[in-house]
Amino acid sequence: MIGSGMTARDEWSLSEGEIHYLWWFIQGSIMDPDVRARLRRAWGFCGRHAWGALAVEAAFRPSFLHGPALLYEDLMGRALRAFRTAGPWEARRVARRLRAMGPCLMCEMGLDRRSRGAAREEVIEQGRNIEALRAFAEGRRPFWEKTVCGVCLGDASAPRCRPHLREDAMKGRVADPAEQRALVEHILGHLTVYSQSFRWECRGTDTEEDQAALISAVGWCSGWRPWLPLLIGP
Repeated sequence: MIGSGMTARDEWSLSEGEIHYLWWFIQGSIMDPDVRARLRRAWGFCGRHAWGALAVEAAFRPSFLHGPALLYEDLMGRALRAFRTAGPWEARRVARRLRAMGPCLMCEMGLDRRSRGAAREEVIEQGRNIEALRAFAEGRRPFWEKTVCGVCLGDASAPRCRPHLREDAMKGRVADPAEQRALVEHILGHLTVYSQSFRWECRGTDTEEDQAALISAVGWCSGWRPWLPLLIGP
């Protein structure tokens, strides 16, 4: 939740150090085998840094979100396998398979709101601009909005992000496991089309619904707060 006296934009605002790291991250670190392995173990970044990474990527490459698409296609595939290999629904077993096996890479490096960086001023300024991400999300809102976690949203809707699905499962209160599995399968199916559309032979095959799956995947893996107010407004 956003703290007392803190706006959604305050909660989002990345430090110089965070932007400096993410600038180099989007240049190729996202494809480094060791980095990818750590991201897989942690289900990506924590909520703050997952949305921050997508925002920085969109700020510099609004029409080419290939790296995030590949990463989250991998993570959502892993999620679906956690459901499929469980046999008859065993909530606690699936919850264990969905747990993070390592910390957020950026948090472990001590990168937070106080971090300093050495990136050029223009890089910092552009990296802090979230309008490209907001435009990407708003243009595809009808598709990803129905996948938002009900707990993150604060209403009675059924979808759950991975953190809240685990919380529910560990407390034995998952209402419709098949529905949660179908949500993961739905996101993965569309995200795969989007990811493949970056190939030359598949260019132009994706739709806005496929593109929206990237927003859904980030929210599912890391949770939707505190970024939700920035995506859907008041």
